[in-house]
Amino acid sequence: MTVSAGIGYALIALGPALSLFVSVVASKPFLVLTVLSSALLWLVSLIILSAAWRAFLPLKSSIWLHATLLITSVSLQEGFRIFFWKMYKRLEDILDAFADRVSKPRLFLTDKMQIALAGGLGHGVAHAVFFCLSLLTPAFGPATFYVDSCPHMPFFLVSSTLTLGFVTIHTFSMVIAFNGYAEQKRVDQLFVPIVHLAASLLTLVNLIPGGCLVGIPLVYFVAFLTLLHCGKMVWRRLHENYSRIEVTE
Repeated sequence: MTVSAGIGYALIALGPALSLFVSVVASKPFLVLTVLSSALLWLVSLIILSAAWRAFLPLKSSIWLHATLLITSVSLQEGFRIFFWKMYKRLEDILDAFADRVSKPRLFLTDKMQIALAGGLGHGVAHAVFFCLSLLTPAFGPATFYVDSCPHMPFFLVSSTLTLGFVTIHTFSMVIAFNGYAEQKRVDQLFVPIVHLAASLLTLVNLIPGGCLVGIPLVYFVAFLTLLHCGKMVWRRLHENYSRIEVTE
């Protein structure tokens, strides 16, 4: 029963990401490399943040300290997102130049969106591995674990459900961000860090007694907004691209 519970928690956190990887990413080696490079870049940002904050330890735990840590973490990750975009853009230029030399078509819009999706998936999976899967080992034991601030749900269930929300946010935020950078759209460029910061700060609600019953739905609401915005953006870009092709033909 405990093994089943542990596997269940892991699938809650990473099940949709695994399905997305198998259906979209796994068949294309370049997308697999994009997932791995994005995950590595995210882990590097976390290592840098840990090294910076180690100089201030030990500190008394408080909600303001947690908020400050979250703000600095989100800021650093968003900076690395811009760096990741610039690396991708340089690679895209190289691939387009090579395609021109061999008389092959350049990257299609759908290709670029899949690359952005793979980059976001790498970010989300790295987040899940570090903040959820690394904590699930006790879930395979003979008992479960509760925290005082959330006696209604096992800690592992809270962790896995929150992780699923953040994997969703990270995955589709990258698509929005890449589009914002490509089109120079300030709305998309600002939407991503705002959503990221909002979701992170909402996890502080879990520190309040019974807060997990409110904090988890709020994070999922942010994930829903991210999905909605991403869906509208993708639909608009594909429609514009299709109309442009028809006019050209």
